[in-house]
Amino acid sequence: MPDELDEDERMDDGDMPLAIPVDGYALRESFGDRKPPDISRKITACVACRKQKIKCHMRDGQIPCLRCKKRNLSCTVNRSLQMLLEEDATWKNSITRKVHDLETALADLRDEKRRGRESNQTSPHRASATPVSLPSGNPPASDGEVAPGSFNLPAPGHSAGHQAWEVVMDPESGPATIPASCVGPVAAVPSVARPPGATRVGLDLVDQGVVSYAQAQTLLDLYRERLDHFLFNMLGPEDSLDQIRFSSSLLLAAICTVGSLHSRELGGLYEKCYKGYLDRCAAQTFLKENKPDDIKGFCIGAFWLSEVSWSLSASALRLSTQLQLHRSISKALLGDLQSYHDTRLYYLVYICDHHFSIAYGRPPMARECDSIQAASDFLKTPHIRDDDVRLVSQVNNWRISSSIFETFGSDVDRPILPELLPKIRRFNISLETWRADWTEDLEQFPHVHGHSKTIVELQFYFSKLYLCSLAFRGMNKASDSLPPGMNEVANTAIEAATSILRMLIMDSELQSLLYGLPLYFDTMIAFAIVFLLKVATRFSRTVRTSDAEILALVRDMTEVLHRTVETMHRQHLLRFIAEGVDKLLQKCYEKDPQPTSLLQGDGTSAVGLSSAPTPQAGYSDVLDGDFSWLENICNFDLLSSQNGYQSSESWPFTL
Repeated sequence: MPDELDEDERMDDGDMPLAIPVDGYALRESFGDRKPPDISRKITACVACRKQKIKCHMRDGQIPCLRCKKRNLSCTVNRSLQMLLEEDATWKNSITRKVHDLETALADLRDEKRRGRESNQTSPHRASATPVSLPSGNPPASDGEVAPGSFNLPAPGHSAGHQAWEVVMDPESGPATIPASCVGPVAAVPSVARPPGATRVGLDLVDQGVVSYAQAQTLLDLYRERLDHFLFNMLGPEDSLDQIRFSSSLLLAAICTVGSLHSRELGGLYEKCYKGYLDRCAAQTFLKENKPDDIKGFCIGAFWLSEVSWSLSASALRLSTQLQLHRSISKALLGDLQSYHDTRLYYLVYICDHHFSIAYGRPPMARECDSIQAASDFLKTPHIRDDDVRLVSQVNNWRISSSIFETFGSDVDRPILPELLPKIRRFNISLETWRADWTEDLEQFPHVHGHSKTIVELQFYFSKLYLCSLAFRGMNKASDSLPPGMNEVANTAIEAATSILRMLIMDSELQSLLYGLPLYFDTMIAFAIVFLLKVATRFSRTVRTSDAEILALVRDMTEVLHRTVETMHRQHLLRFIAEGVDKLLQKCYEKDPQPTSLLQGDGTSAVGLSSAPTPQAGYSDVLDGDFSWLENICNFDLLSSQNGYQSSESWPFTL
């Protein structure tokens, strides 16, 4: 038996604490003190009045008395023996209660420690919980909560004037690259690390003082009016600011962050809102009890915050399956209102997951479950509204794109086999059918936003470009030839890319939507531009196309982007795309002085391509030859053999 025992064991074996009386008089008797005499008289007159033996008048028994105040005398009252005894008894009574409470608390702690020892002995392999230390300066959170600012996460970007993103055109790869490989972060930008776990989110941004109540209301109104329709109006008309604050602080943080990113007046709040939003995302990741509004908070951030979009979309999908939203379709078809809302939300998560997977060369995590397969039947539910038509149309479009990804994979260095050409043609027919069906269906709903048909058309060309750019897979040199039968597919890809740019150049209403469109649209616009530049500068002899027409079209698109981004927040992805495209176009022209006139606006407009200037002799040789100006541009083909991204930590986009 050890010579020394710890304090708890000594306490258990022998020395028990003294029983402390709970009454002050009992405490006196335990020490032999006599009962204090009853107070028969209290001193109520001040010293000056007692000397004069006159009555002392005090208001409410408080000094100074009227005589001392009038004569400006010092007014004091001496305490009598009786008053001292009374205060002594009161003090000892208070100390008795405090000592008793302390003994009770120590006994509870000792019992809890004993139970912990017994539990560890019975379950030796159980992992012990590690407390999360809170930083100094923050008050400790209540039980189950994490204090705001508990995580040291990076800022949303660099200071003003420092570009965090750039448009990339890899000289070693062909046009059939991963679409999102055209937009990459500057090498100096650190990736956002996975934060430590927590259990629950604490105060919201208004409680913390990050934004005022009026500012939060303004950002909510901006989001509802300008951005929520891109997410199929997932916020209901009953979702007031107070309701959102009560339901989910994560959803409020997402709305404030995305709203400030698109606000000219409150754009200065973006960095603070972004930091608060990441804190809540970190805490929400390991929260066992989640709500549908928390999933909306993840989705809103994923659609517009480029640095953390992949992480947020993955979290939204995980929470949606945790809440079993993917199983709500059966009850929704029977008319259950809550199941209807749950299914709508799962469709949004499905679209969000595909936005940040297929375009980035990653397999989508959301699979073809019953809810996705029954998407068209969802429009037969009694609670259907106009926005659900747009929602289901996008779900069906991504089903086709997902099948394309699963059929052809993501290896951009492996040419498409000729026997797969019929599958490309079938997918082309599926996309054409999808456009025809949903364009017709949208006309039956008069209250759908007027730009919905335009978005369907734009999505159609995005999907067609992604599909038909497969014809260029395995072509990394200008001398490479297309596989047999792929010329038609390659020309279709060029037509799709030029159609995307023409729509943006000619449609002023679509230009006004660029400020609010989700990240996927910005990424595909950049892909279309870089695709055309690669074709014009390196593969113009492989595919019959006019270099000057393509360059003029890209020039006009660059002008549209510059006009659009003039008033955008400095952290908006489209600003970096506009600057990057402008640099690429300048490089394409600087080798020959004559085509430079296209940049100065004295040539023909890209809208009227037929009148574009014809390239001079040797012009194609210049563009197809020296590409040393691209050597310093980082390769952003996520899954190509040249990129060197061997692990998820080194991927340019945050996981």
